[in-house]
Amino acid sequence: MKTLLFLLEKEFRQILRNRQTLSVLIIAPVIQLLLLPLAANYTVKNIAIAVVDHDHSTFSRRLIPKITSSGYFTLTGYTNSYRQALTLVEEDKADLAFQIPANFERDLVRENSAKVYMAIDAIDGTKASLGGAYLNSILSDFNADIRVNRAPASTAADAPHIDIISSDWYNPFLNYNLYIVPAILVTLVTALAAMQSAFNIVQEKESGTIEQINVSPIKKYIFILGKLIPFLVLGILVFSLGLLVGWLVYGIVPAGNLLVLYSSLVVYLFAMLGLGLLIATYSATQMQAMSLSFFFINIFNLMSGVFTSVDSMPAWAQTLVETFPPSHFIKIMRMVVLKGSGFADISYHLAAMAVVGMVLNTWAVLNYRKTSS
Repeated sequence: MKTLLFLLEKEFRQILRNRQTLSVLIIAPVIQLLLLPLAANYTVKNIAIAVVDHDHSTFSRRLIPKITSSGYFTLTGYTNSYRQALTLVEEDKADLAFQIPANFERDLVRENSAKVYMAIDAIDGTKASLGGAYLNSILSDFNADIRVNRAPASTAADAPHIDIISSDWYNPFLNYNLYIVPAILVTLVTALAAMQSAFNIVQEKESGTIEQINVSPIKKYIFILGKLIPFLVLGILVFSLGLLVGWLVYGIVPAGNLLVLYSSLVVYLFAMLGLGLLIATYSATQMQAMSLSFFFINIFNLMSGVFTSVDSMPAWAQTLVETFPPSHFIKIMRMVVLKGSGFADISYHLAAMAVVGMVLNTWAVLNYRKTSS
């Protein structure tokens, strides 16, 4: 016990001595949490649209303002030909070209149908799919208005209709920050836990101070605990600052119990610090540790459900993601913050993180070799 306390005192002194690094570890996550949610927002607005109106009818003049007044589209071109509209798309001055053909109104009145044409710049797949979906929704709404206005009053009154009333649970105002900020906070804690714990050991390897520990009678698991606990405390501190920023800046107040959040955080940090310590045992230099850390962190960020749904991945990828602690903690964060979930609801994710943490830390202890050379 005395040995562990001595190691902890040494580690905290070492961390606190380098105030520049400590400031970066604390301030950088706060700045990232302020900026990243602004960039990681999939709500697409101000889609540039070029319109070609060959009909110049009452219906076409009603349709164009309906599109531009929706709040999603900005009219950047009103051209005389479809070719000119496509040129605007090719020159990146428009995201979408929309053509209303001649006889648009006549076909609607006489044949109850008419065609319109759109071409979407799909270089940005998300923007393209959402832009097309928004425009289709506006056209459907416009079509429904025409049907109602053209139907006889008696027919419109007697025609059966279905009213659809939707209710968005847990996030009724569809506030994207409530969804993305908890996940980004997880990524920041992940980078701190995995990278800094690895750098700490490797730095001692490079400076030669670890040799003094290697020739001492300190047991391996004591040494690992001495390296793990300080960064566990630092991770809790950064997480707390992140929750404070989420409350002050984004108005996010967890619906669930903070005890559930912090208990889950400790289990998560146990797993991720184990990964960092394991990386350190395989790295001889800080450059090697950085490369390995970035390798895992990039995979975690892309596959753990931060920006995209895990359910949309292939079956083999979903199975692989089950072994990623960040995936489970992101789900826990969203469940507790948005739904107010308790321990019973997140028990599977807690167990999964604990198992992975046991494997990684045991591996790190077994792989750490004490040598006197």
